[in-house]
Amino acid sequence: MGRVSHATPPLPEVLASARVVALPLATRFRGVDVREALLFEGPQGWTEFSPFAEYDDREAATWLAAAIDFGWMPQPAAVRNEIPVNATVPAVAAASVPSVLARFDGCRTAKVKVAEAGQRLSDDVERVRAVREEMGPEGRVRIDANGAWNVDEAERALHALAEFDLEYAEQPCATVDELAELRRRVKYMGIPIAADESVRKATDPLAVARAGAADLLVVKAQPLGGVRRALAIVAEAGLPAVVSSALDTSIGLSMGAALAAALPVLEYDCGLGTASLFTADVTEPPLAPVGGVLPVGRVQPDPSLTARHEASADRRDWWLDRLARCHALLVERAG
Repeated sequence: MGRVSHATPPLPEVLASARVVALPLATRFRGVDVREALLFEGPQGWTEFSPFAEYDDREAATWLAAAIDFGWMPQPAAVRNEIPVNATVPAVAAASVPSVLARFDGCRTAKVKVAEAGQRLSDDVERVRAVREEMGPEGRVRIDANGAWNVDEAERALHALAEFDLEYAEQPCATVDELAELRRRVKYMGIPIAADESVRKATDPLAVARAGAADLLVVKAQPLGGVRRALAIVAEAGLPAVVSSALDTSIGLSMGAALAAALPVLEYDCGLGTASLFTADVTEPPLAPVGGVLPVGRVQPDPSLTARHEASADRRDWWLDRLARCHALLVERAG
């Protein structure tokens, strides 16, 4: 199997504390009603491995590297002890917006999902309008299309949504070239372009910065391989960064908070308030916003909650098999 590096503990050591949980969501998000995650404990504390089910092992192994780094290695020093966070509004009907926002205590910023498959631009307009009305003129509203538009569609959408005073548009198009072209077209509108998938799912996460295709980066600790690697990417890119979650449990959110806490400058509210999208979590209380902020620090699961929300036996086996395969890839990379 190759040599295990100092940063890759033996598989039995990881498996010894492994718990697989399935947490229900209040509103369907990213096509799921239940979020599954694998938790385990290292010398530094509890950590999380939760790549989405559709990701292949090569991509998922980077998430495992992040989880191991967070559980086994000391993390960079924090320069702040709390993180301001945004509310996240799934692609719900406009009438449901108030109840979604009510779950996010004190958040002054809202990120709104747009470009949902099967919906129309008019649905996005009405949803964003409802968010702006709830947030008031002082609130900050950003949108996230997850790369679903082509350049012409994105330009048309931004024209339609500009009246709501957008803070920025996240990943409106899929490719770096499309983002660069869109940014050129809409620069006069004053709507900054943020890159997410073009960073976390790219073989070269710095390509978007070199191409001048974005005004800021959205970075996530797990998909980028851990707090230290994400910090290095932000430093080399030289762009402002927003730290976001990957629909993590509170354990994974504490990793994101560690990343946000270590950034030298934090200009934007972070997308780490997503515990408010769940109806259950693994910590008590969950790492959800209070007064619009999250505290920075390690958290640990409540055994009664991990037992209550334990995944089914077949799903647990699926996750443990996946963990073993990804661990083997990390060993191979280290060898």
